[in-house]
Amino acid sequence: MYIQDIVDKAVHVFHLLYVAGDFDLFHVGHVDFLEKVSQEGDFIIVGLHEDLLVRKYKGHNYPIMNLHERVLSVLACRYVSEVVIGAPYSVDKALMDHFKIDLVLCPIASEEKVDDPYAYPRSLGKLKEIDCKALLRTEDVVERVRVNEHIYRARNAKKAIATVGTNVI
Repeated sequence: MYIQDIVDKAVHVFHLLYVAGDFDLFHVGHVDFLEKVSQEGDFIIVGLHEDLLVRKYKGHNYPIMNLHERVLSVLACRYVSEVVIGAPYSVDKALMDHFKIDLVLCPIASEEKVDDPYAYPRSLGKLKEIDCKALLRTEDVVERVRVNEHIYRARNAKKAIATVGTNVI
């Protein structure tokens, strides 16, 4: 048997899944989402959007982590099999054919988008939306930091005052 035959058979045995996004400040909400995705198949490909694309749809303050940092964070997740760096915003035929994707998964959208990035897999019946309402979002983490910044600064200022005159390194 030729190696290509083995590879072709393996591709048909595995259920290849695809998810995409920015995965900024990789957190437990992302892990929970990817865990739910892993229940749908064997091999998860995560498409990571480039920084400029993330700024277009999230605003100029995002992403907080650059693409390289986000790639390393996502690759460290046990549910992720492979990462596509600089993935396109919309999942199209070329992407699905290239990676032989069986199913595309995404969070259930809270609002309807004019430009549906999942229109193609949706038209094929190869899109599954995952309920993530209870999961932590990147915006939640950013808001926690913003709200608690003054507490953090006050605590560190108090520590600095307490160490004045001591030889603490």
